[in-house]
Amino acid sequence: MNLWNKFRDGLKRTREAIVGGLGGALGLSGPVDPATLEKLEEALLAADVGPDTTDRLIELARKRMGQDRALDLRGALEASAEELMRVGAAPVRFAPGEGQRPWVVLIVGVNGAGKTTFAGKLAARFARDGHPALLVAADTFRAAASDQLVVWAERAGVEIVRARDGADPAAVVHDGLTAAKARGTHVVLVDTAGRLHTKQNLMAELEKVSRVCGRVVPGAPHHVLLVLDGTQGLNGLAQAREFGRIVPVTSLAVTKLDGTSRGGAVVAIADQLQVPVSLVGLGEGLDDWEPFVAASYAKGLFE
Repeated sequence: MNLWNKFRDGLKRTREAIVGGLGGALGLSGPVDPATLEKLEEALLAADVGPDTTDRLIELARKRMGQDRALDLRGALEASAEELMRVGAAPVRFAPGEGQRPWVVLIVGVNGAGKTTFAGKLAARFARDGHPALLVAADTFRAAASDQLVVWAERAGVEIVRARDGADPAAVVHDGLTAAKARGTHVVLVDTAGRLHTKQNLMAELEKVSRVCGRVVPGAPHHVLLVLDGTQGLNGLAQAREFGRIVPVTSLAVTKLDGTSRGGAVVAIADQLQVPVSLVGLGEGLDDWEPFVAASYAKGLFE
């Protein structure tokens, strides 16, 4: 199954929320009548595109249609959504750079976003691509969190560094990165505890973990991946803003997109925060995730 088909399947509920009430209007070219614009605005808001981004998306689409009389509304919306999600001159590269060993990824987010599951899936893909990976279980608060990561490490065929429940997360990260340097590990994925972005003490602890990464491996963390739950829609916007104040978020991973009608929030988050989306989760299986491609995602929203 190609990437567009995966997005199309995963975004079925979101697409139905957008396309369902518009009938054949998406296939029309030329000036868009006020009634259609009103329906379109309602549909985008229902899909959690958000008011500001909805206004920007519609305006971009109308501008495109004015410049190209043959372009229909669907094509204009796809191109405009792609533009809003394509942050920066080039797509973010979620892979080790030259001379970066170990390449350290700090995986952060709120409780229940799917960080631990995503860490395991990423480790499996790196290992399969010839990059020996190490998982670091820095979530020492949630009961059995490290046990869950052990299961994923076994499935992925990678090593893991863990400590007893209640241990200092920064100390676990120190030990993990020290081990990675000694073993010649290519990639280290640090699974941090889920924390509400409003809990200042826990956010300060995350800042400490980030500092320890840099002390053990200069320049680390090389990538801070913020995992957002796609079913939470625009709530992810507030989460991303707060995490970005504590650690330098490099890119976003959006999970659970296969079961939500709120996938339009990805457009809003990329547009509002100017932080690129690098990865998306589209199911429960080991390989049910994909690198993010804005064009394919935009097409999955409207076709």
